[in-house]
Amino acid sequence: MRMSMGQVGRHLLGLAVAGLTLATGGAAFAELGQPRPWEWTLQESGSPVMDNIVWFHNFLFVLITLITLFVLALLVIVVIKFNARANPVPSRTTHNTLIEVAWTLVPVLILVGISVPSFRLLFLELDVPKADLTIKATGKQWYWSYAYPDNGKFEFDSLMAQDKQPRLLGVDNEMVVPVNKVVRVQVTGADVIHAFALPAFGVKIDAIPGRLNETWFKATKTGMFYGQCSELCGKDHAFMPIAIRVVNDQEFASWVETAKKKFASGGTSTYASAAGPTQ
Repeated sequence: MRMSMGQVGRHLLGLAVAGLTLATGGAAFAELGQPRPWEWTLQESGSPVMDNIVWFHNFLFVLITLITLFVLALLVIVVIKFNARANPVPSRTTHNTLIEVAWTLVPVLILVGISVPSFRLLFLELDVPKADLTIKATGKQWYWSYAYPDNGKFEFDSLMAQDKQPRLLGVDNEMVVPVNKVVRVQVTGADVIHAFALPAFGVKIDAIPGRLNETWFKATKTGMFYGQCSELCGKDHAFMPIAIRVVNDQEFASWVETAKKKFASGGTSTYASAAGPTQ
């Protein structure tokens, strides 16, 4: 059965509305610090670094859009104004000094305009400020271990838990940090190269065996924040999530005292598998 152009248009409009509804509906029940259904933007920011990343992303998006529209307009003008029908006698112009200088200078100025905030952002990410708390994160096949050298030197493993939500992101033992404090994260690998990545905090750094890399974040909101290993590290790469619980100072102090007792032995490590940890 053939449809008229009007019917096709109505069907396409209906699909567009349905897609928009699903996208906005997904955002309605999404939680902070984790992926959301039909997400097409960056995760909501939870740190000053991510605030700057979002700003820089939006700045580049606007700039790229303007450049694209400008080039499209030039193409349309050329097609309409300089075709054989409109110009049966073509121009014999071979040089235009002003245009040649402009199309050399303008891209250079655009790149310089991009480089300034880009370098500022890189400096913000790499220059670790004076830390209120240091945590060592060690990537292993296939789970993470966290040590708190500033708070009693206890260490624990964090394994994916199948009975927790969100799926493939819930863990048995979360990293716990206080809100509005600078957290320095020292990252290394115990076996192969892993990557410690938290989208909402703007953090992504390799965990390399034999090398200690540093990054930092300052969580500005309480709640749960999730990430994953972002380096292909083996068969269970998809099953080593990162979960960070951000709490207030009193809750953090209480958690530290509990963690000192809970993880006092430090010698009984569990091992991760795709089937999840044993409780």
